[in-house]
Amino acid sequence: MRNDVVAVASDHGGFEMKGEIVKFLEEQGCDVLDLGTDGPDSVDYPEFADAMAAAIRDGRCDRGVLFCGTGIGISMAANRHRHIRAANCRDVTEARLSRAHNNANVLALGGRTIGIEVAKDCVHVFLKTEFEGGRHARRVAKMSD
Repeated sequence: MRNDVVAVASDHGGFEMKGEIVKFLEEQGCDVLDLGTDGPDSVDYPEFADAMAAAIRDGRCDRGVLFCGTGIGISMAANRHRHIRAANCRDVTEARLSRAHNNANVLALGGRTIGIEVAKDCVHVFLKTEFEGGRHARRVAKMSD
């Protein structure tokens, strides 16, 4: 992995997994921008998706990882922002293809639906995979600003 800033954010359903992934990213030499939540109390995931979108828009990071119970709600909230391409992935193949074919800039993971080792593998592959461009670039451009 490159030594980039990777933003992370979660609601209460992804809080525990976020903590484990922060440790994993730091062990890999990444700088981590933690956008919250800071505890297991119930919070609303759209606020954290919005924080991720702002961090990417403002150039504080290029890519991020979001967490909620399933990864579904927080990815839907993030994708409301035109410059975000959040992919809810359950395995490394989806994580790799989300980058290679869709140029996803945010990975969404379910803290209650996948195990931590699968999550680590997804994060690793997501961060190391480059966008292929080519035939995919035209489609991605239609989703972007």
